[in-house]
This record gives sequence, structure tokens and C-alpha cells, in this order.
Amino acid sequence: MTSSNRTQLALVRETTPGVTPTTPRMRKVRMTGESLQFGPTYVDSEEIRDDRMLGDPIKTNQASSGGINGEISYPDDGSPLSEILMSAFENVWANTPQFFNDGTADSVITDAGTVASTYAVASGGAAVKLGHLVRASGFAQGPNNQVFRASASTGTTVVGAAGLVAEVAPPGTAKLKVVGFAGAAGDITALVDGLGSTALDFTTLGLVVGQWIKVGGAADITQFAFLVTAGAKARAAAYARVTAIAAQKLTLDNLPSGWAADPGTGKTIWAFFGDQIKNGVAPNSMTIERGFLGQPVPSYIVNIGMQANTFNVDMQSGDKLKWQATFTGLGGSIGTVTLDASPDPVTTGVVMAANANVGRLGVNQVQLGSPNWAKGFSIQINNNLRTLDAVDSDAPVAINDGECTVTGKVTTYFGSATEVQAFYNGTPRPINSRIAKNGQALIFQVPRAVYRGGGNPQATAKNTDVMADFDYQASQDVVTNAHVLLDRLEYVE
Repeated sequence: MTSSNRTQLALVRETTPGVTPTTPRMRKVRMTGESLQFGPTYVDSEEIRDDRMLGDPIKTNQASSGGINGEISYPDDGSPLSEILMSAFENVWANTPQFFNDGTADSVITDAGTVASTYAVASGGAAVKLGHLVRASGFAQGPNNQVFRASASTGTTVVGAAGLVAEVAPPGTAKLKVVGFAGAAGDITALVDGLGSTALDFTTLGLVVGQWIKVGGAADITQFAFLVTAGAKARAAAYARVTAIAAQKLTLDNLPSGWAADPGTGKTIWAFFGDQIKNGVAPNSMTIERGFLGQPVPSYIVNIGMQANTFNVDMQSGDKLKWQATFTGLGGSIGTVTLDASPDPVTTGVVMAANANVGRLGVNQVQLGSPNWAKGFSIQINNNLRTLDAVDSDAPVAINDGECTVTGKVTTYFGSATEVQAFYNGTPRPINSRIAKNGQALIFQVPRAVYRGGGNPQATAKNTDVMADFDYQASQDVVTNAHVLLDRLEYVE
């Protein structure tokens, strides 16, 4: 026998659906439960027998499917949750420029500080542009771990850091990642509808319409005066969404409460942004392995060609943030030899929660608040997958996708008629939710949603609050060309 507490779940991305990579690098999955399954399917003979007996069942096919449940923590690039999100969105992450030794010292990042203010990289350094904020982490020499404004770059160098100590073979943990942008002193200004600049060219930074930024750093000199005056809570909530990008102007909506024009005199303004993914048309499949380690000789059950059919995110007041994925696959096997005897350990990011970590649930560019406070929010992506069977194969030969259907629910206190009226009128509502913890942030957005169910406030009993639940469905947003988007900001202040 074995215990669920000794179950190991690991996965790897496939290049060819249904084909596990040779010597795969498996990564352990954080989960709260799983319902994965693989097995044959059978039919019975229709023959009529005079002895009233039945022959053996007849195997016809094999099926691979099931689900994984988990709690939301920051999905580091390449982590299992990041891979599952890619499968659910049917797209790849649009990452900011990054350089990571990923376990192999002196590989991607080959030097720090031998040349003053300079990190050396194997290739791709020119992707870092003047004005990018770069975070250096994981270096053996403490001074080499810092956030700095890039002043120059080449194919093999990133320049701008101060006070570096020579480190000729950076360790496997060394990483450089673009986490935002910064202006020179007095360059970036706050406009009533965004940010302006004189020298910094916003079009060079890799920003896209629909992306979220966080304005201001921890130091007062990196933040506008009106936000410094407003206090820590206002500074932490200074997020906005990009709607247009010009050389000297970044137009924003969903601006924080109290946003005002500010010349930024004497300030070196910082702004943070991150990676983004949106629904697309590029299926991503995985090999998933379960190891039942409590057995004297562990059994390993492998599901191949697994694509996320549905992915749910649930945010409810007073609870942890949860996710659930269901998969459709191409086949599987069982054995006593694991695919990877030394899988990558689970990530260590903390679990995020409602209330404490959800900084915003916005509808129609305004944070839901008095008198219609938000109680809960959910998103479901459904890829409407279907397997293709061939008469000469005992397992599905391919998976076809269907429509990307995005639905969910917004639950509010019934404080006014505003959202109910939007339901009655069929008025599209942009919806977004921001979660931040330990200097990292996630922002889910459904840029165009229509309430098509719920919307019926009811007094169900005495001494209760009247609630309003709204079931929504996403439709194409022509600005972002998406139903659903997710921004992940690896580092914010």
C-alpha cells in the first residue's frame, strides 16, 4: 500500500505531442490533489450464446486524462505552473529579456565586474535597452546582486551597475532580468492620462498595449511626489494598464485613485513591468509522471501528450487562491523506473491569498469598492479539446482544439444598481484582478466580458447580506486581440 503524502508529481514540456523528450528534465509539481488516469477501454461482444456466458472483454482503445489541483504561487519561468498556464492559454510567455545560468555556472552569464559596471553574457545582451531596469540576483558576490538602470549594452555585455566586485565564473543561480524601466533625473513626468518623457523613448522598451506597469520604487526619489505624500498603501497600488505607446508618451488607463499630473522634478522615476501571456493558437503538451514513493518498489505512471483542456482560477474572500486544470492526453504507461531520478525540486514561492494579497478587483476601469465590494472572482478557460482516433492505433493519434471559451463569476455585495444595470443592458465590462506578495505580482484580465447570467439579488433569509452574482463570458477584445491575459511581474517595489 502507499499514502497520498508520498506521491510525487512531475512534468516536462514536449516538443512533439505524445513524445517524451530524451533524458527529460522533470520538474516537481506543487499540488493539493490529482485525478489523473490512464487505462484501456473495453467493449463486450454482442454474440448470442446458448450457455448464457460471456467472453472476455475486448480492448478497443486507451484513454489518458484527469486533473490537478493546486494553490497559486508565483509561476517562475519554466516552473510546472508556468508550463501548465502555457498549455491552458495555448501560447508562450512573452518574457522580458533575461539571462539565467539555470544550474550551470559560467554558462549564460560569464562574468560580473571584471570590467567596471559590466556583466558579460554569452549572447543576446543587445536585447537590454537604454533605460531598462535590470535586476541582478543569485551572484556569489553580494554587491553584484542589485537593481540598476541599463546605460548601454552589446551582444555580450550589459552595462550600468555600480560597485560590482569581480566574479569571473558566476554560479548556476546567477540571473539578470529586465524588470522595468527608469528615466534619467527629471525626465519622466506624470500626465493626467499616463507618463511622459523628454529623453527616454518608450517605444524601445518592449512594452505592448494591454500590459500592466507599476509606477515607482521603494526609494522616494524613484516615485512621484504626490504618491509619496499619499502614503504606503497608495504607492503599493500604483498600477496602470498601457493603452498606447509613443516615443515620449505612455498612455494609461485603470489609473490608481488620486493619480495627478506631476513634473517629476528632481526625481529618477522607476516603473516595473513583466512577462505576459494571452490566449493563442499554439497548443503545448506535456508528459506528466506520478511516482508512488511509499511503495517498497515505487510505481511510476506516465501520461503523455497531456494538454490542458480547462483551467480554473478561484479567488474567494477568506481563502487561499486556488487553481484547477483538467487534461486530455494521448497515452501512457506504468513501470518501476522513473523518467528522471533527480527531478527539479518544487518552487519555494509562498501561496497567495484573497484579502491579504488581492490588491484590486477592477470592473470597467474602477476598483470595485463601496458600496459594491467584491466578495469573489473566478476565471475558467476551456479549450474544447477532442481526441482523434485512428482505426490502426490503440491510443488517440492527435488532439484538436476548439473555441477558447473564457467564463467566470464576479460576486459582489448588492450596494447599488450599477452592475445589475450593466447585466440588464448587456454592457461589456473589462475585468481585472491584481495579486501581489513578497515583491511579485500577477494580474489577470478579461478585457471584454458580458454578464450573461446571475444578476438576481435576493433576500434569502433574515440577518444576511444581499449579494449579486454575475456570470460572465469573454469575447474578443480588438485592442489586445485576446479573451484573457495574465501579466507576471517577477520584481516590484
